[in-house]
Amino acid sequence: MSTATPTRPAATAREQEPVGPEPFAGTGALLRLFLRISRRQIVIWALAFLALVASSVVALEETYPDAAALQARAALMDNPGAVLMTGPAFALDDYTFGAMVANELSLWVLLPAAIMSVLLAVRHTRAEEESGRLEMLRSLPVGRFAPAVAAMLTVAIADVAVGLALTGALVGTGMEGADSVAFGVATTLTGLVFGAVAAVTAQLTEHARTASATAMGAVAVAFLVRGVGDVIDRQGSWLSWLSPFAWAQQTRLYVDLRWWPLLVPVLTTAVLLAVAVVLAHRRDLGAGLLAARPGPAAASRGLLSPVGLARRLLTGTFVGWAVGLLLFAIAFGSLANALDGMVEDIPDIGEWIALDLDDLTRSFAAVMLSFLAIGPAALSVWGVLQLRGEERAGRVEGVLVSGASRTRLLGGWLAVVAVGAVCTQVLLGLGVGLGVAAATREAAWVPDLTAASLAYLPAVLVFAALAVALYGVAPRLASVAWALVVWASVVVFLGDLLGLPAAARDVSPLAHTPLVPGVDVAAAPLVVMGGLAVLLIAVGLVGLGRRDVGRS
Repeated sequence: MSTATPTRPAATAREQEPVGPEPFAGTGALLRLFLRISRRQIVIWALAFLALVASSVVALEETYPDAAALQARAALMDNPGAVLMTGPAFALDDYTFGAMVANELSLWVLLPAAIMSVLLAVRHTRAEEESGRLEMLRSLPVGRFAPAVAAMLTVAIADVAVGLALTGALVGTGMEGADSVAFGVATTLTGLVFGAVAAVTAQLTEHARTASATAMGAVAVAFLVRGVGDVIDRQGSWLSWLSPFAWAQQTRLYVDLRWWPLLVPVLTTAVLLAVAVVLAHRRDLGAGLLAARPGPAAASRGLLSPVGLARRLLTGTFVGWAVGLLLFAIAFGSLANALDGMVEDIPDIGEWIALDLDDLTRSFAAVMLSFLAIGPAALSVWGVLQLRGEERAGRVEGVLVSGASRTRLLGGWLAVVAVGAVCTQVLLGLGVGLGVAAATREAAWVPDLTAASLAYLPAVLVFAALAVALYGVAPRLASVAWALVVWASVVVFLGDLLGLPAAARDVSPLAHTPLVPGVDVAAAPLVVMGGLAVLLIAVGLVGLGRRDVGRS
C-alpha cells in the first residue's frame, strides 16, 4: 500500500527573487557620512564666497563712488575682450552699481561654484568606486541608488551653502534683496548643472582622474562658448544660450530681473541625472562604459621608475589641458584687433586697466599672458597633489618597497610636473602670439610672445613648490596650496577692478613677474622666486624623509 507524499506548492515568483534592501535604503546614513568627509571643504568654499563677494562689493563701492566713474567703467565693457572675460553687458547707457556687479563679477562667482561641484561629485561617486569603498558599502544593507543619491545630495547641500553665503554677502553689503536672492539661486543651480555633468562623466570611465578632467573640460567649453556668444552679441546671442553660465547671467541681475532662465538649469540637471542613472544601469560596479584598453603583458623599463609612473599618470591630463589652454590663448590673442580706436573712445582707459597707451597691442598681449599663466600654475599644483592621492591609496608604499628612495620618488614626480608646466606655459605664449599675429598680420609676435611667456616660469614653479612643501611636511594641509592659486586668480582677474592694495597683490607670485613684453625684464624678482621655489622644494623633501608614509 503506497502512501501519497504531499507535494509543496511551487514557489511564487516573489519568493524566488532574492531579497535585498530597498533601492534607496541607507541614503540618509551615507549622506551623513559624505557630509562628514567633505564638511571642511564645504565650509571653506562657503566662507570663501562670503568673504570674497562681500569684500569685492565694498571695494567696488570705494573704487567707483559716483555715476561718472561707473559710466567710465561702462565704456570698457563695450570691447570684446572685456565681454569675453566677464559676461553680457547690460544697461551700459545708464550703468548702475548693481549692473556692474552682475556684468563683471557673476562669471567669476559661477565658475568656482562649477569647479567645486565637479570635484565633490567625482569625489563621492567615481573616486569611491575606484578605491573599492563603494563595493564595501554595497555589501551592507544599502540600496542600489543610495550612494549616488547621497553623493548628489552632498553636492546640492554644498551648492546651497555657497548660494546662501553669496546672498548673505550681497544683502549684507546693501545690494537689492530680490536680485541678491536670484544671484544666489542662479549660482546654486549652475553648480548643480556641472555636478550632474560630473555624475555623467563618472559613468564613462573607471578612473576618477579622467572623470574629473572630462567634467572640467565641459566647464572650459561652457566658458568659451559663453564668451564667444556674448562677443557676437553684447547682451547674449543664440550661441550664449548653449552655455550653463549664460543661463544664470541672462537673469539680468540688478537690471531687469527675470526668473524664467533659471528653469533651464533645473530641467538640464534633471535630464543629466536621468542620463547618469540610465548609464549606471548599463555597466558593472567598478567598470566604466568606455572600457579601458588592455595594457602590455609586461611593463616597460621606464614605467618601473618613479618618473615613468608619474609620466604615465599625469601626461594625459596635462596634454588635454595644454591643448585647451592653447585654444584659449589663440582666441584671446586674436582680440588685439579690437583695440583699434579704444583709446580715442575711452581716454581714461589707462586708469582702469594696466595698459600702456603708447603701445597698446604689446601691453594687451602682456596682460593676456598674465591672465593665462593661472592655467600652468593650477596644473602644477594639481600634478603635485596627485602624489598625495597615490599615497592615500597605498600605492606610494608599493613604489618605495620596490627600491625607490623617497627623494627619488618626490623629485621624479616634481620633474614630470615641472616639464608639463613649462611646456604648457610655452604653448600659451605661442597661442597668444599666433592670435596677435593673425589680428595684426605681423608674424614677429609669435617668437616674441613665446619667449615672453618664459618669464612666468619662476612664478609657476613657486606654486608647485608650495604644494611640495605642504605635501612633505603636513600632507593633511596639502590642499591649502590651492588657496594661493585662487588668490592669484583674484589678483589677476579682479585686482584692478577691486582696487586691491599693493600688499594684497604681492601675495601672488604672478604679481612679481614683469608684464613682458610690455616692459623690460627685471631679473631680481625672477631670481628671488626661483630661490624661493628651491627652498620650498627642499623643505618638502626633508619633510617627506622624516614622516611616516601613509600616515598623516
